[in-house]
Amino acid sequence: MGLATERAPGVWELSERLEPTLREMGERGDIIRTMQKALRVEGAERDPMSFAIHDAAPATQIVGRVIDKHLSDELGEELTLVVDGIDGRTHHVSGMDAVRVAEARIGSIVEIGPPDSTGRPSDRAIAGMAEEGVYRPSRHLEQARFEGRVPGGDYDGFVASHVRRLAALRRAGIVERIDADRWRIPEDFATRAAAHDAARGGRANVRVLSSFDLERQIGADGATWLDRRLVGGMVSDLVPAGFGEQAREAMEQRRERLIGQGDAVRRPDGRISYRRNLIATLQEREVARVGAELAATKFVPFRVAADGETVSGTFSGTTQLSSGKFAIVEKSHEFTLVPWRPVIERHLGQEVAGIVQGGSVSWQLGRQRGLGL
Repeated sequence: MGLATERAPGVWELSERLEPTLREMGERGDIIRTMQKALRVEGAERDPMSFAIHDAAPATQIVGRVIDKHLSDELGEELTLVVDGIDGRTHHVSGMDAVRVAEARIGSIVEIGPPDSTGRPSDRAIAGMAEEGVYRPSRHLEQARFEGRVPGGDYDGFVASHVRRLAALRRAGIVERIDADRWRIPEDFATRAAAHDAARGGRANVRVLSSFDLERQIGADGATWLDRRLVGGMVSDLVPAGFGEQAREAMEQRRERLIGQGDAVRRPDGRISYRRNLIATLQEREVARVGAELAATKFVPFRVAADGETVSGTFSGTTQLSSGKFAIVEKSHEFTLVPWRPVIERHLGQEVAGIVQGGSVSWQLGRQRGLGL
């Protein structure tokens, strides 16, 4: 049925779908104008036929440059990103978690994917603690105290958070409360809980691949997104249009720079060979340079952390490098830079410790000593 039906000659009946359809068309028009405006600010033009508008998490992975970022709601809890993708399309992704995209600045390179299907750690913990289909908070509390792996030692609060999760899932009909200390857990609990979250509009996974735009990456002394693509031979997903074409050109310029500084060579057959452990080498150079620069302002010497070393001290802040985000860990007589991970964010200003391993850090925090995070 159309939006209007002729009931008699000259007499038309409007469909109930007319108003919502017109409203949807108007909203889509507003979104397209917003995307075109963002592109013009970047000095770019794109065919609106290449625009992709996502009302929820995209079904497939999107990689590209952020060209716009704005609030999706008046409460400031959700954001919209406009991403110029390497697939030759411009994507409008709304309803994103403001916390997750805090560091996705204009010009940064991001990866947006479907919601995490692995489920919540709390759900896996509940399923693991259930005995014969029954979860007991008192048993969980006893186990948590025995293992001593709860940050800050708040065991009661730790178990209470799991009970709150169960209360929410009880309202969804997934679990059953038997009494104050017993919950009936189905065998497929973790799967059903994950499906419940997804059905409620699971939010997209967002990862910042580089805080530096293409131009800064071309001339950077650290390990960049372009370098990782060059080493991995990743070019097939770059559509020769829009940002995909720009990324391909930037990779060629970065390759020439690496050749010029002796980190790559062009062989007689035209193939390019890169320095062994190129990414690690570039990262080490940048960390050494930035560390020396920071030392001039801190009045304590900088020391490079060796692979396999346990670093400890006060987590005093972060610094953004082309190689990624790094945590500043200080002692009274020196400081070092180590790769940052979200797990330590809440420990700013506190004592932290971790083992440097293969360009990352296995953090051991609070009472979780010995547990890699």
